[in-house]
Amino acid sequence: VWSGLRIASRDPDDRYPFGYGRAEALAGAVVAALMLGAAAGISIEAAREIRTPHHAPASWTLAVLAVVIVVKEVMAKRVLSAGAQNGSVAVAADGWHHRADAITSAAAFLGISVALIGGPGWEAADDWAALVAALIIAINGGLLLRTALGDLMDRAPAPGLQDTVSQAALATSGVLAIEKLKIRKSGTAFYVDIHVQADPHLSLHDAHVLSGRVKSAIRQRLPAASGVLIHMEPFEPRNST
Repeated sequence: VWSGLRIASRDPDDRYPFGYGRAEALAGAVVAALMLGAAAGISIEAAREIRTPHHAPASWTLAVLAVVIVVKEVMAKRVLSAGAQNGSVAVAADGWHHRADAITSAAAFLGISVALIGGPGWEAADDWAALVAALIIAINGGLLLRTALGDLMDRAPAPGLQDTVSQAALATSGVLAIEKLKIRKSGTAFYVDIHVQADPHLSLHDAHVLSGRVKSAIRQRLPAASGVLIHMEPFEPRNST
């Protein structure tokens, strides 16, 4: 995650004119894949332990698990909060990685408790609990992987974001309509491509000035807009939106 964020923070250059933001989504996809791998590994190990008779875990492991649950859940909340603030898929994936540890530890705590309380014959309780935890981790990993792949494939952002951009453009004095609007996410930044209709009698200079005001209005409403491309067009009432 750290490597992905570090690369994504680089400025655009001749080789990557649109920047390195995709490294952030790629890091999120890698973390999600690792979570899926961990879920598979836990499931295989738990299934093997269920088939193989073994002793119940030591009671002192409950104290260790209790500490792990608290620490990991605190870390998960802090990291998930940071991910929500900057819109980072990679940071959110790392937050769910911490939460997956907390979930696994909580399941182990429950399973070991049942095994210790139940006595002989209940030794596999912690292994069944591990299977439940693995399922939860796999679901979270799959959802995170879907989000990361969506960013990598230029999936359209939430409709609310598009409404914010269109309202900012339409509220700019001189804008009569907008015809097309496309937004794509790259890392924690957004790139906006919008067609703006204005008075067809505007001079090229005035149209250029108007496009600059539209760009400023969009960036004011959406600070994460790293690039805003304005296409100026003559106002056509029949085809406008």
